Amino acid sequence: MRKMYSKEEILRMAEDSNVRYVRLQFTDLMGVIKNVEIPVDQLGKALENKIMFDGSSIEGFVRIEESDMYLIPDRSTWLVFPWGSEQGRVARLICEINLPDGQPFPGDPRGVLRRVLERARAMGFDAFNVGPEPEFFLFKLDEHGNPTQQVNDEGGYFDWAPLDLGENCRREITLALESMGFEIEASHHEVAPGQHEIDFQYADAIETADNIGTFRLVVKTIARQHGLHATFMPKPVYGINGSGMHCHMSLFRDGENAFYDPADEMGLSQTARHFLAGILTHAPAFTAVCNPLVNSYKRLVPGFEAPCYVAWSLKNRSPLVRIPASRGLGTRIEVRSPDPSCNPYLAIAAMLAAGLDGIERELALPDPVNRNIYVMTREEMEEVGISSLPENLGAAIAVFEQDEVVTSALGDHVVQHFVEAKRMEWDIYRTQISDWERQQYLSVY
Repeated sequence: MRKMYSKEEILRMAEDSNVRYVRLQFTDLMGVIKNVEIPVDQLGKALENKIMFDGSSIEGFVRIEESDMYLIPDRSTWLVFPWGSEQGRVARLICEINLPDGQPFPGDPRGVLRRVLERARAMGFDAFNVGPEPEFFLFKLDEHGNPTQQVNDEGGYFDWAPLDLGENCRREITLALESMGFEIEASHHEVAPGQHEIDFQYADAIETADNIGTFRLVVKTIARQHGLHATFMPKPVYGINGSGMHCHMSLFRDGENAFYDPADEMGLSQTARHFLAGILTHAPAFTAVCNPLVNSYKRLVPGFEAPCYVAWSLKNRSPLVRIPASRGLGTRIEVRSPDPSCNPYLAIAAMLAAGLDGIERELALPDPVNRNIYVMTREEMEEVGISSLPENLGAAIAVFEQDEVVTSALGDHVVQHFVEAKRMEWDIYRTQISDWERQQYLSVY
């Protein structure tokens, strides 16, 4: 758990580390990190919550006539970046957003997650821990520093140099993250050429969402220093695996893992079973949030290890949810559908809301599916009650809008602006004419 620093401690650490600029960081509705950079002599003012910014310029925030908003730094997120210049170093504080009257801004993604966590606490749960497994691709840059469509190597799962040409870059990313307080658990080449994964230790939900944003920033920065472009685009290359971000989740009550029951044959408590049933019930709806791009649905297809079927299993990796073997404090569920392009605050909030609904309504958990779903016929899947996730962004948005549990958890402001933006994205995409269509049809018809 992160330490909550005092104003005096932060000012002293800034001076000791030769910090010259501080980024007051927040996340927009689409999950993109934004910041207001201030000189260090304004840090004291920032720590007194006196820095304002224009919210009307941020995707999904507010209209121009209601633009003034306050940045409220979370003092536990003070961090000095491991890179800098002779003029001094740069630090950051992650902020939440308040309206001019001091009330939390309902469209702040971090605040949305905090509200769902408060609901979990009201139900008797102390903590909701999340451990992500973010994957990414490394592409070469051209002579102008722009990303090409050429991956940086032809390595495969767990390969190393000379096949894994991203090894040095990945190692420097790991070292940078460790210097910033991350506990790295694994780092390796993934299945596809140019694809990599770095796993860091689980934490409570808000810290994990913060860490995902920081992780993406560090990966892109270090990759650029190596003459490479890092992308969290879910499916950047046709015909090979896409990038996911499996999320391991567990609820705790009175310091004990509420998902564990040693008397159960599978080691799962009734709380875990109800939570998992809620995840399965609302998975089609939270897909729009966990897989928010048109491109996300190029990953969620059979044959590339990505889950597209709503089912669960203890060992099988083809369903949406897997239960890892660890028990006791390590008992958890692994939701395998999210991808690393998502807004981590909204994605975690949506999944938590789904699980809590399962607990509140004591939803019954269907039987596990221990067969490879990818080789089952449609009739066989229907027989055991396996359904599919939405096949495209348009379908996902339609399901999302109809699910009161997920939409009420995110709030009217977020839902309205998110749906508006995603409908526009889908409409632009579906009216485009692709090269594939021209090649297939232009000369034939």
